[in-house]
Amino acid sequence: MKAAFYESFKGPITITKLPDPTPAENEVIIQVKATGLCRSDWHGWQGHDSDIHLPHVPGHELAGTIVATGRDIKRWKKDARVTVPFCIGCGSCAQCTQGQQQICDRYYQPGFTGWGSFAEFVRIPYADNNLVSLPDNMDFVTAALLGCRFITAWRGLTAQGGLKAGDFIAIYGCGGVGVSAIMIATAVGAVPIAIDIDNDKLEFAKTIGAAYTINSREVNQVPEAVIQLTKGGAHVSVDALGSWETCNNSIRCLRKQGKHVQLGLMAGAEANPPIPMSDVISKELQIIGSHGMQAHQYSTMMEWISAGKMHPERLLGRIITLEESCGALTDLNNFRQTGVTVIRPH
Repeated sequence: MKAAFYESFKGPITITKLPDPTPAENEVIIQVKATGLCRSDWHGWQGHDSDIHLPHVPGHELAGTIVATGRDIKRWKKDARVTVPFCIGCGSCAQCTQGQQQICDRYYQPGFTGWGSFAEFVRIPYADNNLVSLPDNMDFVTAALLGCRFITAWRGLTAQGGLKAGDFIAIYGCGGVGVSAIMIATAVGAVPIAIDIDNDKLEFAKTIGAAYTINSREVNQVPEAVIQLTKGGAHVSVDALGSWETCNNSIRCLRKQGKHVQLGLMAGAEANPPIPMSDVISKELQIIGSHGMQAHQYSTMMEWISAGKMHPERLLGRIITLEESCGALTDLNNFRQTGVTVIRPH
């Protein structure tokens, strides 16, 4: 198979011919029809993720068809159209038995703990309980857009953040996670405030439901601007980028008993930010992490999409080839792209 392949962190990424994968007992092989390009892949290539062992194939936001199944697979057949959460649960640890596969003790992540989907084929273990069937009316590109970003935003806002109709929500960063959060918040009936440094991205945010926008390069104190706009602060605030500044601002813009949800990955030099703990105590704030979503929780999200309450296809920025993915991945930290980039390996 062809795959995007690197042998050293921060080193060259090349399209390389690798052996086609074959399934073990509990595995399936998926022919990748579409896969998202995510900043988490850039963090992995930088060496920020200890799960990655070289050499490596990145990619974790995938959709495609099953081409082979292991002998223990009961629920899935060849040619099934599927997607998969980026964090795959083993099915037997304490977390999985409680339905919390997204924080499995022995998790598997394509593109991190194993080779990923920037390839013609990808191997998925623990497949019986971790695959998600695609609705007949959903194409592979749209399914790939759900990837880690949309599902992370969905669970982060609904299950973790408890977002309700009428709530003000501040969303820091209008990349893939951020624009997904704006679309979901709008569908919930909340009032999204989009915050970024790029006016083009803020304009795009308006087209998918942002009620207000703030360019943080043009405002001296972003938290105060949010507090003034909302007459007391956001009910929920999301750091969708992952930096010391956005995390701090997100916490500081909350109203009393508000919730900060950390969705953006904090790694490298931006790991372990200082927290304004005096605000957390005096305002009785909640700081909440959110890490993907379990396969068994996809149903409501899929129903909303099928019913037309959300249109993730509108988040698409561009479609590129596998060959183009090498340069696109290494360029991700320049934040040039608006919307989500999707790779078609075939």
